[in-house]
Amino acid sequence: MSSVHARRRPDLPSKQRRSPSRSQRWQLTERTLGPDDARPPGLDLRNSLAAELPGLLRYARSVVADDSLAEDLVQQTLLRALERLATFRGESSLATWLHRILYRTAVDHFRRVREIPIDNFATLVDRQWHDHEYTVDAAVVVSRAETTTALRDALLRLPVIYRTAVVLHDMEGMTVPAVAGIQGVSLAAAKQRVRRGRMMMVSALAQGSERHAARAGVPLNCWDARSMISDYLDNSLTSPDRQLVEKHVANCPTCPALYAGIVASTRGVSRLRDADSVVPEAIACRLRQAYAPSAETQ
Repeated sequence: MSSVHARRRPDLPSKQRRSPSRSQRWQLTERTLGPDDARPPGLDLRNSLAAELPGLLRYARSVVADDSLAEDLVQQTLLRALERLATFRGESSLATWLHRILYRTAVDHFRRVREIPIDNFATLVDRQWHDHEYTVDAAVVVSRAETTTALRDALLRLPVIYRTAVVLHDMEGMTVPAVAGIQGVSLAAAKQRVRRGRMMMVSALAQGSERHAARAGVPLNCWDARSMISDYLDNSLTSPDRQLVEKHVANCPTCPALYAGIVASTRGVSRLRDADSVVPEAIACRLRQAYAPSAETQ
């Protein structure tokens, strides 16, 4: 649901902001592009970067579930590219160089959220494809492969190294050597990642039909519903959106437990505030004396 992805958390007050806002990062990008920057001869960096933005954003949106996170990853990529501009010698295309930075930026993110080295799905698929008895319903896989939502859902189930290899090779049309250069692996390793990634896609699409059946009649996808729960608890959703969330939670096989967990943790944190807490009178008196206007200022 596009309206969900369009929501943004208001900027924190300047003293609380931990990192530059999106607009501040773009301003920093503009300031960094000075006339004396080192760059390969004949490279119009400002126009060249602008031309690569759609491809970078498309790539980022294909490997993460959240559009706002994809935008953040692209902007981090641009800042890192500017910081390392002197290292770009034109030995590869600007697109390949930027995709390599974006790949590392995405991997850093997934490492922080501990998606790496979770590889259970890859191990399961390997075991299935080695089994001579294993197969899938071709009609189901072909049908779901024609649906954007099903494809994205399947892609996001792949471990990030296989997910990005498939996106770079099969969506962006890059060669295996280019994929190897972006991921910083050997040609053989890149070939294996593309091959295994494609196998995982088939298995994910096949399994997705079972999950889709379990969610038949459930409005919203799980991510959209989960991203709206906080606003639901804060009574900041429109009436139609509240009804969609309620219907989703009532019928989804996986989201009710997450919803109950958010409710419980939110209530728990609210109880940490002790309504009976008071400032000791001796401390209150010293504070009043310290901040009382002196006779000279009256």
